[in-house]
Amino acid sequence: MAGRRYGLLTEKQYRVLELRSKGYTQAQIAEILGTSRSNVSMLEKVAMEKIKLARETLKIYQELNSAAVVIVEPGTHLVDIPGIIMRKADEVNVKLRANFTLIYDMLRYKAGQKNKRTNREIKIIIMKDGSIDILD
Repeated sequence: MAGRRYGLLTEKQYRVLELRSKGYTQAQIAEILGTSRSNVSMLEKVAMEKIKLARETLKIYQELNSAAVVIVEPGTHLVDIPGIIMRKADEVNVKLRANFTLIYDMLRYKAGQKNKRTNREIKIIIMKDGSIDILD
């Protein structure tokens, strides 16, 4: 694996996550890597903290470079939200690359909204290229 890059992860952190994704236990990974289970646990914990921080950083970057941010208040009817987003896109002169159905489906699945009304505040960003994303 020499010469490969793993973003914010060290080679060992990457290897631990790789093996965990394949179903290995921490004890099995410790045996494979010739280290202790507690060391594997620490490598995994630090790797997951780095991944969480990277995700948060990407969200902030997306928001900073967006054309608009739409905050949907709790209790808003899901059917109303695509129209809210489309009007905001028109307001900032962005042609959306999503239609009503795609926006609605994103809300239902990516934002985890199963009811007819939102159960929490949802932040939706409209990117300059017309794509949209839902931030947690």
